[in-house]
Amino acid sequence: MRIAFGADHAGYELKELLARFATDLGHEVIDLGTSSSTVSVDYPDFGFAVARAVASGRAERGVVVCGTGIGITIAANRASGVRAGVATDLFAAQLMREHNDANVLGLGARATAAPLARAIFETFLKTPFAGGRHQKRVDKLDSLPPRVEGDPR
Repeated sequence: MRIAFGADHAGYELKELLARFATDLGHEVIDLGTSSSTVSVDYPDFGFAVARAVASGRAERGVVVCGTGIGITIAANRASGVRAGVATDLFAAQLMREHNDANVLGLGARATAAPLARAIFETFLKTPFAGGRHQKRVDKLDSLPPRVEGDPR
């Protein structure tokens, strides 16, 4: 599987750890940055870069990491066809795949210890989409119109 990774400076070290783990598992890694934990960068740039890679088919899944996982995941969800969610435990990682067919995992480096983040990532990779009654909901997610300037949503 090709997996795109992106992180801001707060998520850099966890991104590196998870990318190495992915490689060890035999996956192809696309590293979209950042390349340092000491230079402050903006998480939307990296979240959206991963989202573009997934939406275009360049990567099958994506992983985005910032301090909380929230901001970078919001950025990833701005791309059409991306279903990104933050997982803070194994149950959330399992259900985001089974029920929502999530294709981008958001993690918080300051909120989730590395061993748990690794287990969440592994759960995200190995859990299949359940389909069935969930498919119509995923289809609705994918058919929502893009956000329009001035739209109060």
